[in-house]
Amino acid sequence: MKSQEALARIVEGVKKFQAEVYPAEREMFERLRGRQQPMAMFITCADSRVVPNLFTQTGPGDFFVERNPGNLVPPYSDFVGGVSSGVEYGMLVLKVPLVIICGHTDCGVMKGLLHADQVNGLPAMQEWMRHASDVRHRIMRDHSNAPDEEKLRLITEYNVLAQIENLRSHPSVDARVLREEVEIRGWVYDIGDGSVWSADPETGRFSKVGAPG
Repeated sequence: MKSQEALARIVEGVKKFQAEVYPAEREMFERLRGRQQPMAMFITCADSRVVPNLFTQTGPGDFFVERNPGNLVPPYSDFVGGVSSGVEYGMLVLKVPLVIICGHTDCGVMKGLLHADQVNGLPAMQEWMRHASDVRHRIMRDHSNAPDEEKLRLITEYNVLAQIENLRSHPSVDARVLREEVEIRGWVYDIGDGSVWSADPETGRFSKVGAPG
């Protein structure tokens, strides 16, 4: 799709929103005008196929969203930037009661961790991916002989668990966890079949959300 075609499609969407969607939800938008009180902070990948409000069927104002390639959370001592400031704002200003770190299937960053040649010529991406380097080491140590598809599934899950640990290194998060003011959950969203898999906080094993208990 050429840039002008893309822009035209986007503009048409804006027109439809202003003509149809906004009038139907005017009261909600006016209520949101001066404040936000999200039910959760949602940390997920920048991948265009991952739309949290779609697969959770939530709306404007429900999530405080942090997106970046690979849904990574640099350790507090290692990097202070957009993710760190977002976490701090969510914890200390918005005081969200829940944080969900959500990976997804077919993630380019996870593929790059498994196959370094896929990120050749992308120095900024390579530097960013070091925040998941321990996950790669774990896969290569424990599952070096697994098929690529299995490795990709495992590294996606392990990465979510690793980023939860990184998140806990942030003082604003750890303090609220200790006071039982916030809960942290790890998810993986399957793009192909629409399922969501949640990590058990105790075992780290993933099971399908909504599956019969």
